[in-house]
Amino acid sequence: MSIHVIGAGFGRTGTTSLKTALEALGFAKCYHMFDVMANSKDALIWEQALDGKSVDWQALFDGYQATVDWPGCTFYEELMHLYPNAKIRDPERWYTSIFHTIYSYSQTKKMEWRV
Repeated sequence: MSIHVIGAGFGRTGTTSLKTALEALGFAKCYHMFDVMANSKDALIWEQALDGKSVDWQALFDGYQATVDWPGCTFYEELMHLYPNAKIRDPERWYTSIFHTIYSYSQTKKMEWRV
């Protein structure tokens, strides 16, 4: 099994919903911070990664088809090279999209908020 989707978004950005959606679409299992909290061995591996030590990513993600949330998002560039066919949102395209829609609109239009 291999990682097919790499979620590069930090926690609290809808990653639990994304995990649920990916698994419903057949990308089961999807690695999430929940997996780190449930498995102390994984926590030690992530500590090694954060310390700059070598990590056997394939062993860590054995049985998983996707990864979202922290700490995986921190290593998205490394994971992109290890899993070159995995889908990941291009950060430049994301920025361009946000800039020309949400941000642009918020700068030029008066937003009326109603309760």
